[in-house]
Amino acid sequence: MPANRASGGRLTIKRPFLKGNPHLQGGSTIRTSLVWVGRLLRLDFSAFDEIRGEPQATTSAVLVVYAASLFAGAGSWLWAVQSRDFSGLDRTEIFVKSLVIGSFAQTVFWFAWVYIAYQVLVRAYGSAVHFADLTRTMGFAFAPVALSVLIVIAGFAVPFGLLAFGITLLLMTAAIQYAAEIDQREAMTANLAGFAVFLAFMGMCANISEVARLGGISPGILFFSLDF
Repeated sequence: MPANRASGGRLTIKRPFLKGNPHLQGGSTIRTSLVWVGRLLRLDFSAFDEIRGEPQATTSAVLVVYAASLFAGAGSWLWAVQSRDFSGLDRTEIFVKSLVIGSFAQTVFWFAWVYIAYQVLVRAYGSAVHFADLTRTMGFAFAPVALSVLIVIAGFAVPFGLLAFGITLLLMTAAIQYAAEIDQREAMTANLAGFAVFLAFMGMCANISEVARLGGISPGILFFSLDF
């Protein structure tokens, strides 16, 4: 695939054609996924080229989202375990609602994020991006949400929670840009539209079946309903 050389302020993205890379197909799926995640955390966005061109990485991308959500859920549960500010707090209930159910719910509503971004790209910008390609790149871009486990440090729960999603938003924008071959402004618009819908769903979940009026069925920083 030739390099994209766009004019009028559009970002240039150079990428090789990597559809079904035989090296990746023959290697360890877990090892390859960890390498990709490591590269993305170092802001090596060229990893999106390989992720986008590897159809077998779709399942791995969804598992990355679920694993990151589990880490986030572990953070909110461990926060509750070591918290002494709320007497009578049911830690087991938080484990079930935030880590177990909340992590699954976040993975489901992440698909809404991808779907809305996809619709904006196709309908508003006429992109020919494939939903599966977008799913793969955006799935691996969700990995930094795992940093939400650091909200266990009570005094820094909000900063660490915001940092996790801040890095994720950065990677999500790059993931959309590489998958859809569009400029940064369009990628940011699609990303923010999907993120807004994702937050709306997770906000509703945080207010469902609340534990001690703290939060409900959401993991990590999104567990807290903030209405107490």
